[in-house]
Amino acid sequence: MDIQAGAAIGALQATLPLPALENRILLAHVTGLSRVQLITQSERQLSDDEAARLANLVTRRVDGEPIAYLVGRREFFGLDFLVNDAVLIPRPDTELLVELAIERLPQGGALLDMGTGSGAIAVSIAHARADARVAALDASSAALDVARANAAAHGVSVRFLESDWFAALGADERFDVIASNPPYIAAGDAHLAQGDLRFEPTGALTDGADGLSALRTIIDGAPRHLVARGWLLLEHGYDQAAAVRDLLAGAGYADVQSWRDLAGIERASGGRLPG
Repeated sequence: MDIQAGAAIGALQATLPLPALENRILLAHVTGLSRVQLITQSERQLSDDEAARLANLVTRRVDGEPIAYLVGRREFFGLDFLVNDAVLIPRPDTELLVELAIERLPQGGALLDMGTGSGAIAVSIAHARADARVAALDASSAALDVARANAAAHGVSVRFLESDWFAALGADERFDVIASNPPYIAAGDAHLAQGDLRFEPTGALTDGADGLSALRTIIDGAPRHLVARGWLLLEHGYDQAAAVRDLLAGAGYADVQSWRDLAGIERASGGRLPG
C-alpha cells in the first residue's frame, strides 16, 4: 500500500483500509502516540520513515497477519505481553484458566504452567500472587525466550524449564495446581487454515491427532506431580468439555467439573487429586 510522508494522522484514520481500531493501533505503533494523542494531534504529519513503516504494516495486515505480531504485543489479564511468531497470541478465553488457578492456589502454594508459550498464564498468576512459587515449562526454546522476557518486564519470579511435558521435572516435584492450555485442535480442522491461526505456531495449536492426545498426556502424568487434593486445570476446545471430563474421571480425579467463559462456552475443565 502506498502511504505518503506528510499525510495527516486524522486523515489516515479515516482512509486506511482496516477497521478503525486496527487503524489506531498501527498508527499509535509507528508514531509512538497514545490513543488520546492521536486525537489531539490529528494534524500531525507522518515522517518518511513512519509512512514507510505504516505502509508495510497495513499491507501485511491486509494479507492477514495478526495485529499482535505486527506490533509485537498483546494485552492479557491487565498486563502487556511481548509476542512473536514463536508463541500463540494470548486470548481473553484463557483468562478463565488464570482466574480458576488463582482461586485454587493456597497461600504460599506452588503452581506449574505446562506449555507456557509467551508465559501469559504463569506471569499473570505470579503478578497477581506474589506469595506463590510459579514454574512454567515449554518444549520450545524460542517460546521460553519470550516468556522469560515477559517475566522480566513485569518483575515477577518464574522458574522456566525446557521440557517435553513432564520430562524435565524432578520425580519428587509436587504442585498445588497444574494449569495448561495445550494444543487441542484436531489435525485437519478447517480453523487451522483461517484467520490468525494461519500465522501461529502449528505445534502450539494442534496435537497432530484427535485434539485430545496432549490433554491425555497431561491428565495421565499430573498425579505424579500434584500434592494430595491438588488441582489440575485444563483449557480445551469449545466442544471437548464432556470428553475431557470423561478422561479426568477415568483417571481417578475427584470433583471433576467444567467452567464456562464469558461467551457461555465450557472452556476449561478440571479435577483434583484424591487424598
